[in-house]
Amino acid sequence: MTTVNLLDFDLDGLAAYCEQLGEKRFRAVQLFRWIHQKGASSFDQMTDLARSLREKLPALCHVQDLPVLSRQASADGTIKWLFDVGGGNAVETVFIPEEDRGTLCISSQAGCAVGCRFCSTGHQGFSRNLTTGEILAQLWHAEHYLRNHLKSSDRVITNVVMMGMGEPLQNYASLVPALKVMLDDHGYGLSRRRVTVSTSGVVPMIERLAKDVPVALAVSLHAPTDALRDSLVPLNLKYPIAELLDACRAYLPAAPRDFITFEYCMLDGVNDQPEHARALLDLLKGRHGHRGIPCKINLIPFNPFPDSGLLCSPRPVVQAFWKILNDGGLVTTVRKTRGDDIDAACGQLAGDVLDRTDAARRLAQRRESVDPNAPRPIRFVKQIKEQQA
Repeated sequence: MTTVNLLDFDLDGLAAYCEQLGEKRFRAVQLFRWIHQKGASSFDQMTDLARSLREKLPALCHVQDLPVLSRQASADGTIKWLFDVGGGNAVETVFIPEEDRGTLCISSQAGCAVGCRFCSTGHQGFSRNLTTGEILAQLWHAEHYLRNHLKSSDRVITNVVMMGMGEPLQNYASLVPALKVMLDDHGYGLSRRRVTVSTSGVVPMIERLAKDVPVALAVSLHAPTDALRDSLVPLNLKYPIAELLDACRAYLPAAPRDFITFEYCMLDGVNDQPEHARALLDLLKGRHGHRGIPCKINLIPFNPFPDSGLLCSPRPVVQAFWKILNDGGLVTTVRKTRGDDIDAACGQLAGDVLDRTDAARRLAQRRESVDPNAPRPIRFVKQIKEQQA
């Protein structure tokens, strides 16, 4: 008989499941705490549960960890796990230690359908969405591994960023319960300010996230104009910059922070020139007919990978770009690269997974299908499937 993975439930879902078993809500709270706060996977460990319940549960449900294919530690303290999610697919999860926090970067999909030019995961193609349990298992495993490794009873992971493999908002139905567990005081008890969802710009799902579970929002912008962003982030063909920024403005009243973070990957000779910086300044500060938006800019050095055809902007170019934005009044940082020696840096997450989805050919066909003379905005992107559930 197939048993239920309890990692697939937020607290309300677990309470409903317990009710089906004839158990009261407080039993669900007990289970929830044992699983997420104490890292228990055996019901025998859950000593405050009634013995009759402990004996009944193993035949009905389980706590499913993800098999670890590899774990690598960087010289800078970064740790990267490669988890097996079955069917020849694997996902990567990265822990980044800082003096004042510990950040876990979590994957939401096996591969990615968006196909951004500068992202190695996008070149791998898309295999499938992760379940809620598979998303949470990355946090569950990392938190309790680190506690044991560091001999700590305190929380080790203080921040979670949904910036690993995949587009989180294209796996919305699995994402939302996972976020609720991260925020729940009976679960990981993280602040909404310390949980970040990164998106390439799935506009309808940004609007839904504001209503369902508004956490910090990071948007992969990477270009100041539609013409350039179309070539870097194919999703821009469906949701152009103006629509994306409108969705971001609408998100702000519900957001835990009073600004949106925009990610900008620095690509040599592509989007890193002074004219690009000035156009970005006009766009976000509300000049020359644009509507401004409260924001912070995060400049990301590109991490080259084979067949990308792209190079990282030289340091002086990045600094000159930063200066134009900073002098223009935009709060701008240059992301410190971490985990380079284990391929754990931003945009490098791919793993040794065969590209059975023929991503390169599909991306080429998609670009060829777009009429360069068509009026803006173009309202479709071939081969991108969005889960709107």
